[in-house]
Amino acid sequence: MTHFAEIDENNVVINVIVAEQEHADTLEGRWIQTSYNTSGGVHYGPDGNPDGGVALRCNFAGIGMVYDETIDGFTNVKPYASWTLNSTSGYWEPPIPVPDDEGPGNVYIWNEESQSWSAHSDTNKAPFFPS
Repeated sequence: MTHFAEIDENNVVINVIVAEQEHADTLEGRWIQTSYNTSGGVHYGPDGNPDGGVALRCNFAGIGMVYDETIDGFTNVKPYASWTLNSTSGYWEPPIPVPDDEGPGNVYIWNEESQSWSAHSDTNKAPFFPS
């Protein structure tokens, strides 16, 4: 069995099914094959490790994702105007990389206005709402 994504007139994924090619060929709409084992332009085996197989269309399609015809791949919606699409992975990349701080609580959020990453810590704590 194979996975197929139905896309609308804006190339947005609206449905994903498992079917034989012969059945998919009979369906109304535009259906594009997608691979459950493909993520970030890499094909993964049953053990979850890259296996050297053919990565199909960058990423496994999910509802709300976009089919980009120029790269023949599925991507998420562009998160920020300044980010660019990596045509191999199908991932959106920021103009500057996320800081490489290791350790608990190091979370960064992109600030489009300043074109920079803002550090946020203690994200595991519940917010405080004074009574």
